[in-house]
Order: sequence, then structure tokens, then C-alpha cells
Amino acid sequence: MTAPTSDRVLERLGRLHPKLIDLSLGRVERLLAALSNPQDDLPPVVHVAGTKGKGSTVATMRSCLEAAGYRVHAYISPHLVHFHERIRLAGRLIDEEALIGLLEECERANRDAPITFFEITTAAAFLAFARTPADIVLLEVGLGGRLDATNVIRHPAVTAITPVSLDHQALLGDTIAVIAGEKAGILKPHVTAVVAPQPGEAAPVIEMRAAAVSAPLYRAGHEWRCKASGGGMRYEGKRWQFDLPLPSLLGAHQIVNAGTAIACLEQLSGFDIPAKAIADGLRHIDWPARLQLLRHGPLVDAVPPEWELWLDGGHNPLAGEILGNVAAGWHDRPLYLVVGMMNTKDAAGFIRPLAKHARALWAVTIPGEKNALPAEAIAGASTSVGLPAKAADSVLTAIRDISLRDGPARVLICGSLYFAGRVLAENS
Repeated sequence: MTAPTSDRVLERLGRLHPKLIDLSLGRVERLLAALSNPQDDLPPVVHVAGTKGKGSTVATMRSCLEAAGYRVHAYISPHLVHFHERIRLAGRLIDEEALIGLLEECERANRDAPITFFEITTAAAFLAFARTPADIVLLEVGLGGRLDATNVIRHPAVTAITPVSLDHQALLGDTIAVIAGEKAGILKPHVTAVVAPQPGEAAPVIEMRAAAVSAPLYRAGHEWRCKASGGGMRYEGKRWQFDLPLPSLLGAHQIVNAGTAIACLEQLSGFDIPAKAIADGLRHIDWPARLQLLRHGPLVDAVPPEWELWLDGGHNPLAGEILGNVAAGWHDRPLYLVVGMMNTKDAAGFIRPLAKHARALWAVTIPGEKNALPAEAIAGASTSVGLPAKAADSVLTAIRDISLRDGPARVLICGSLYFAGRVLAENS
């Protein structure tokens, strides 16, 4: 008899509900009750929602807390290469044996009832967190907030909302205001909500929800500020005023994410997090596929030595704007794009801010993804916003084709976290 693996169990669990995404709390609440409600037996929880920057904010908090000597649980999604990346127990990725045991326990408790993949794996994460000693849980919302499976935490220590923008409109609504209302669904009575800089349509919705549930707000530009200063950055809150190094994650947007993370830490009671630990944490944030420079591997070997190969998992129009701002500073060499996207995303909206900074785009259908946007559709979206494009059958083929151009040059692979995961696996 073949020994079980987590991949086989995960595949089996994925067949329990016909829809990959079906926002509801009833199914996960039923399962958690059958598991004796492990979500009610966790260390202090920081619950993070938002459209852009959730993962970077969680990674920054984790790095700073660990630098201060704390044991940190973390739950993120999606994973890039292996599912284990989603569940970190007291600083370490969950191991295979423990993951299999938890998933099978959840499967038995569920009794073949309909439940989504994210719901049952979130229940497994809560079980793991309840059974492994740690000081704090960093919990990233999967999608939206109000009806997300993570929103069963009744008494978090802090909630946070990173920048809100258009994404997942079919599930969350077609305006920023409506989407902001879904994100603000994680706010809880008398729990401080840290709010990152928001577009004008989002801020009043979040403030209205906070008032309705009596959640104190800790807002960027009001109660706290974080901006570049000299060769580093300056954070100013109600209690903390720190001069700090820039985060190790590249891009001006990461100052916003770092500020949001620090504001969350500032609002935690019972934790001693000195400025030195925050500075050390900012220097050593571990968060792949966020403007990551690839330094070795077969994809890097496919371009001349003086070329640069960058990877980013951004996938919506706001991410395109952020990458466009980064690309605007890349004047020293031509830029080429390799893009793979999901069919739920606005390809033209993502590519448009990058188009004026790039020479051309190579489109790739994400391998192994049934909801991948065909390369031809991505290429068509690119040409519609004025960037010449062509389809390629793989990332390696695209890079080899690009490398025939005059160099040195810079190649940015982007468009989807799922795509970034495939690239990291291919380049390992």
C-alpha cells in the first residue's frame, strides 16, 4: 500500500466542494465545532486583510517579532511551490508528517460534507496553532474578509487593512467602496484596526464600519506615519518614533507595508519589541517573488552574465502601478516582460502601467493551471495598451528569445503568484 503524502490528501480534499471559492462561514464553523473549536485556543492573533501587501506586511511582522525573540505562528496564502509554505509553526514550516496527520484529522471530522479546500486547510492550520506553543499568530485573510474562513477569530489582538484596490470583482464587488466593505468585515468590537494608506473611496467605508462595531482606528497619515528619510525610513506613531533602515524588500510600496507592520506591532500589548529588533527584522525579511532578483538556476543561466532576471507575483492593476513605479527608475538598461496571468485578472489593467517602461512582452500560459489566461489573450491585452507582444510556450523559451536582443538588459517575470511559484520551481 502506498504511503500517504500531503499532496494526495490535499488533492482528495479539493474534491469535497465543486467550487474552488465559495465565500461563507457556515461550513468552516461546522467543521471547527467538530474539532472542538481550536480557533478559540490560540495565542494573540493579528488578522490582516487588504488587496495588496498582506503577505509582505505579515512577513515583516514575523521578521521583527522573531528578531525580538518571540515564537511566531503564521498562516498565508497562496503558496508558491509547496503547500507547507502556508503554515509556519513557531518559526518553522510545518513538516510533512504533521501536515498529513492534521489534514486527515480534519477530513475525518468533516465526514465528506461539502467544504472548500481553503476552509478545510484553514481548520488544519488552526489545529496546528492550538497544539504548538507560540507567542503570537499572524493570520492573513485568503479572500475578502467578511466571509473569509479566517474570520472566525472572535477576539484578535489587532486587525489590519492594507491598501484596497480592485481585485476579485466577481466575488467581492465591482467598486473599491464595496470591496473595502468586505475587507472591513474583519474589524471587531474594541479591537484596534491598523489602516494602511487607502484610496478615497475605501477610507470612509472602513471608518464607517469601525464606528459601527466600536473598533478604534490607527490610520496611516493620522495616528501613524512612515516615510523614506535619508538612506532609511522614519516611523512616527503615538508611542514609537524610530529612525530605521529600509526594508530588505525592494520598492517604495514596501515602506508602506513596513509602516503598517510596525503600526500593528506598536498596538500589541504585552510584547517588548525594541527598535533594534525592528531594525534587524527589516533587514532580513523572507518573502520570495516580491521583486526578487534571481541569482542562480537554469533560467538565470539562459541569459548572458551581465543581464538581470527579476520575479514578482503582483497580479492586479495596483500591482502593475507599483511595478511601473519601480520600472520608471530602471533607466540603465532596456526592460522586457515575461507575463503569465489567471483568467480572473484584468490583464490590460495590469500591463498598462508597465507598458511605457518596457520594450516588449512575452506571454506564457501558466502551466498546470486550469484557470490560466491563454498566452494569446495576454499578448492581445499587451498590444491593446501599446506594448508589442508575442506568445511563448514556456518561460525558458521566452527568456532564450529575449536573450538574443542587444544587452545588457533586464527581464521582469510577473503577472501572478501562481506563475511565480511555477517559475521558482522551474528554476530550482
